[in-house]
Amino acid sequence: MKENILDVLIYLFENYMIEDADYQPDQESLARELAQAGFGDSNISRAFDWLENLSDLCDRGEASMAGGAATAVRHYSPLELERLDGNARGLLHSLVQGGVLTSHEREMIIDRLLALESDELESEHVKWVIMMVLSNRADNPHDYAWVEDLMFEGVRPVFH
Repeated sequence: MKENILDVLIYLFENYMIEDADYQPDQESLARELAQAGFGDSNISRAFDWLENLSDLCDRGEASMAGGAATAVRHYSPLELERLDGNARGLLHSLVQGGVLTSHEREMIIDRLLALESDELESEHVKWVIMMVLSNRADNPHDYAWVEDLMFEGVRPVFH
């Protein structure tokens, strides 16, 4: 049995959330498929809740999470500092400064990372959540492609 909610989310993202996915099953069918793939009912339910919360955050828009201007300094809470290492915070900062993420999207990513309830968030986790948030953005698919390259090709962010 696969152990964590992020595994479920990655499975769903790779198989159903990428823009070219033709098959769009209902939640019940997805739950059955995920159980057959070895995911536990608890993690499946938590993954669906996680995605629903992400959808709600996206639907509410910029006003729901004040992120400040891109030039503002983001201070992290003690919990955020504990869960997000310097590399994760640095990556988020770079993406906001480079205009790839808005400050609102950064806040959504932080919210969704903390909702994973994982003691150790690795840089790969952060990159997956960034891609999941950006996949909900319709206005600039180029940024999504850029982060996908970052994820799979190990491209280092360079901004001009």
